Amino acid sequence: MLEYKGKKYVCDLDLGFDIIRGKWKPVIICHLTKGPIRFLELQRITCGISHKVLSENLSELEEEGLLEKIIYPEVPPRVEYNLTKKGEELSVALNLIEKWSIKYYGANK
Repeated sequence: MLEYKGKKYVCDLDLGFDIIRGKWKPVIICHLTKGPIRFLELQRITCGISHKVLSENLSELEEEGLLEKIIYPEVPPRVEYNLTKKGEELSVALNLIEKWSIKYYGANK
């Protein structure tokens, strides 16, 4: 049994999947692999995520150290999100899952 932030997990894989659990977190990470993205652009390209849900997911991913929020001292303030090294390493695993999904369940099947 493993414990992290007051929650118990069966194994490390269970913990890993809990960190990226949900419909949007893996999608957000995949979009951020292309480089820094502003909030509204990220909302637009994820097609269907609400402002509130995107904000919550970004905060959770930032809290886990998977992405960083960069606030530029401008008027109006410009905010961008970018993957950290930890997030980039996770994106490699997500990319493998995406390739597996395309191979076995893609539109051409």
